Amino acid sequence: MTRILILGGTGEGLLLAKELAAMPEHQVTTSLAGRTRNPEPPAGAVRIGGFGGAIGLERYLRSEGIGLLVNATHPFATEISRNALTAHRASGVPLLRLLRPPWPKQPGDRWIIARDAAEAAKLCAARSGIVFLTLGVKELPRFRDVTGVRFIARVIEHPDPTLLPGCSFIVGRGPFDPAAEIDLMRTHDVRLMVAKQSGGNATRAKIDAARALSIDVIMINRPEVEGQNDCPICTDVPGAMDWIRDQA
Repeated sequence: MTRILILGGTGEGLLLAKELAAMPEHQVTTSLAGRTRNPEPPAGAVRIGGFGGAIGLERYLRSEGIGLLVNATHPFATEISRNALTAHRASGVPLLRLLRPPWPKQPGDRWIIARDAAEAAKLCAARSGIVFLTLGVKELPRFRDVTGVRFIARVIEHPDPTLLPGCSFIVGRGPFDPAAEIDLMRTHDVRLMVAKQSGGNATRAKIDAARALSIDVIMINRPEVEGQNDCPICTDVPGAMDWIRDQA
């Protein structure tokens, strides 16, 4: 029996855990950061909370007899991705990065590229009207000093309102419906949207809606993780399953 640890938190991680939990030759555990109070539970065993950095993750891999490690975290989860690489090198446990592809820019998309949330906030400062933030609660404080616009932000759970005073919050969890996204943007008279280049289908509808309504989108590029290309990368769950089978 091969013990597999999935660093999860994405739809791809959930699907992979479901596939592996149905196979008696594998024992799968999914690790979740614990930032969301009511996450969708993965199949198999679940571990909640951090490891204590790369050293803690390496110790866990050794103590639990983990045979394969799959990093299925969000494309912007740079810290755990760096820790996974370091723990993989130190322990020798094979590592796969399950990384969904970014959204391709299509005709009609009005994208303004930003390196990070700080640059996105500076770009917002030159605008007026309603700005729709769809980039997670951790980045909200970056927009505190922006004046001349009014923010609405979609979040999975109600955050501390002091993260971004004056912001209106919409609670919702993907996948979202394209028609509903168009209706939301029209209802709130959205003039600009800020999004991370997350890829995937769960939140793609907001990109399609912005295109349909000719709304500008500040698109934050994915961060680089040094050394990420040193391990295999696949873009979907079937590819991950093929890799796991090849390790047997």
